[in-house]
Amino acid sequence: MEVKYDKFPAIRVKGHENDYAAGWQALADSVSNAASPVVFDLYPGASQEAVQDHIANGFDVVIDACDIYKDKDILEQILAHHVTEDRIFGTVFYGVLQDLIDEKKLAEAKEKAALAEAEGRRVLVIGPGASKIIDGTLFYGDMARWEVQLRYRRGMPNFFFDNPKEDPLRKIKRGFFIEWRVFDKHKKESFENVDWFVDLNEDTPKLATGDAVRDGLAQAVKGPFRTKPYFDPGVWGGQWMKDVCGLDKNEKNFAWSFDGVPEENAILLDFGSGKMELPAMDLVLTHPKELLGPQVYSRFGAEFPIRFDFLDTMGGQNLSLQVHPLTEYIHRTFGMAYTQDESYYILDAKEGAHVYLGLKEGVDPEEMMAALEEANAGGRPFDAEKYVNKIPAKKHDHFLIPAGTIHCSGADSMVLEVSATPYCFTFKLWDWGRLGLDGLPRPVHLDHGRKNIQWDRQTSWVMDNLVNNIWTISETETVKEEHTGLHELEFIETRRYWTDTEVEIDPENNVNMCNLIEGDEAVIESPEGTFEPFPIHYAETFVIPADAGRYVIRNTGSRPIGVLRAYVRTPKAD
Repeated sequence: MEVKYDKFPAIRVKGHENDYAAGWQALADSVSNAASPVVFDLYPGASQEAVQDHIANGFDVVIDACDIYKDKDILEQILAHHVTEDRIFGTVFYGVLQDLIDEKKLAEAKEKAALAEAEGRRVLVIGPGASKIIDGTLFYGDMARWEVQLRYRRGMPNFFFDNPKEDPLRKIKRGFFIEWRVFDKHKKESFENVDWFVDLNEDTPKLATGDAVRDGLAQAVKGPFRTKPYFDPGVWGGQWMKDVCGLDKNEKNFAWSFDGVPEENAILLDFGSGKMELPAMDLVLTHPKELLGPQVYSRFGAEFPIRFDFLDTMGGQNLSLQVHPLTEYIHRTFGMAYTQDESYYILDAKEGAHVYLGLKEGVDPEEMMAALEEANAGGRPFDAEKYVNKIPAKKHDHFLIPAGTIHCSGADSMVLEVSATPYCFTFKLWDWGRLGLDGLPRPVHLDHGRKNIQWDRQTSWVMDNLVNNIWTISETETVKEEHTGLHELEFIETRRYWTDTEVEIDPENNVNMCNLIEGDEAVIESPEGTFEPFPIHYAETFVIPADAGRYVIRNTGSRPIGVLRAYVRTPKAD
């Protein structure tokens, strides 16, 4: 089949063709030409050693910003509560970078830099947090979250911990709950002062002026865009994405794809003369109101609350049987502001596909938990069908999963998961006796699970409330609009549109996330000419920022199209 899915979508930035360069020599030249002191701040995960090896020549004094932090044993004491003993879950560190800096060491670094400058010596300050030491020509080496996670797998330690051999899941936990949070705050504080942004995701650096990147992000929130998707294998993974998304056929499987998760994905800025990759969170942090809209921003702050991702079990296996935490529980236990409500939209399915959802009538909680404990201890396998509804699934079904509802996607389905975004707060209850790809048992959280399972969500309630709760909102000769979810306990609304021509949508000053769930291709256009036509293809997820205004999705293929649209339910402001 012809693959049209674009794995490297880019945001075209106008007016800055001459403000971009690539390569170590270009970076070294830019540093060499910069006025002293040169401050090279880095996001944790970027290779300070590689940067320093290429740019340090010509400096009389080099100051390592890593030396300003509290000693490792003190940091471990401060952060112990947030790290926890759990393999997956920590608690959110709401502090700032300054809380982890040794004031005496910082004062010494500042004095050293100031003295060298006063003596007319050329000074380089480099490392995460470098801009805390001295003002100067500011370079910022940025990193995509996914690349940081891949480096954890290859043995890179966390920034605040000496843990190169630690389980990568524990490293990701330290990143999510601690490091990424404090360094995102630090980056946001200095963003307007950056003279050069540097993409350090690959072996060859790419750089653009601060003005070019800031203008590029400002341009991005004026029209539709896509994030750069990533794909990962898993023990239950399938084969569908290989064909539709054009992935490596030699890989055993692909289980996940994040295509529309700004907290995880990156964006590509195309300056015409070259592209650079930045975390999509840079857009959220710097333009939250324009991206989200005033009401969503007022509720969530600089966080993107909607997530679209793929779960591919076509030719694969069941996901783990699981449950997500209730809002009060996730806030009290992990420090999160909202929970991981979700849904399964079935993009495709084979005959016999199914979803496990909710409990059977009359299930005894103690009996079921005892059976789970026995199974996870190596005893008799858990009989999921004795306790959990096994519901047939077909293409374009929509299963709603408010937090507290036990669930699991079965084999031979392709799920577009539409959910709220807070990390991976999945309490696995039963994983069918499998090991993960790393050869270790996948983490199971029965204690968390038993405190969150809603035991009254049984067969009749599930069928009435969570399975294909679809109704028609409007229908004309050319367009049909349907409500498909989510449940009233969830804050996301989903609408589905069918057309063989075009559909016009008013986002009402609210960020929209969409996916082309049927058809070959379409183009998104602005009736007011706010943005240029934006082409999309089957299965691609795209974001419509609040500032983009009304938009038209016009079918440009030979078959009718279907679009799934998600947005945050919010009352209209006067």
